[in-house]
Amino acid sequence: MCLTKRPLFGNPPAHTAHTSGSSSTKILDIMAHTNQMNMPMGPWKITVYDQEYYQGRWWEFTSCCKNIMEYGMENIRSMKVECGAWVGFEHSSYNGQQFVLEKGDYPCFEAYMGSHGYRVERMMSFRPIYSACHKESRMCVWECENMMGRQWELCDDYPSLQAMGWHNNEIGSMKVQSGAWVCYQYPGYRGYQYIMECDCHGGEYRCYREFGTHAHTPQIQSIRRIQH
Repeated sequence: MCLTKRPLFGNPPAHTAHTSGSSSTKILDIMAHTNQMNMPMGPWKITVYDQEYYQGRWWEFTSCCKNIMEYGMENIRSMKVECGAWVGFEHSSYNGQQFVLEKGDYPCFEAYMGSHGYRVERMMSFRPIYSACHKESRMCVWECENMMGRQWELCDDYPSLQAMGWHNNEIGSMKVQSGAWVCYQYPGYRGYQYIMECDCHGGEYRCYREFGTHAHTPQIQSIRRIQH
């Protein structure tokens, strides 16, 4: 996993658990069983809820969550991103559909799913996007696998690659030189999302199978920089 490429230092912050309608608050120090999740401190904060519209049990996180069930929740149905950019995953251990989560409120599934190819009402893991830097994002894309064929350098948002001059609806490989990007299956930032980061795989994605565990095709027709 790309998470292991991050430098490890410091202690993970305690996560705060709450239940709606209760005045009790408990702090759980999870370091004893998640030393492998130690991550650098940074300006990241997300609050997740097990019911839509910020109801039910909720947790505050400032670092990765590999499986929300470890915190007594069966699913994430709404959330508030207060600091930083995050990526959510359909399954535990950062697998399945990806959802870019930028600063803002997400009261229900539809708010973070976007226009996917099929409805996904499940989010089980998430982590910060450490390399997100909107103004400094650059990447190169190639028409074939292993950085072969026609090449194009990107430094802006592209709601339609074809309209900007890319000759087909597929990208064979790419290299993220700086920042982080979200690629979409269809024009207009629709369809499956693929989060591309300069600090994962050394920024290199040599074939579509490296785009994500849910990638079954090299079809990408719009790309934008991730807001931090």
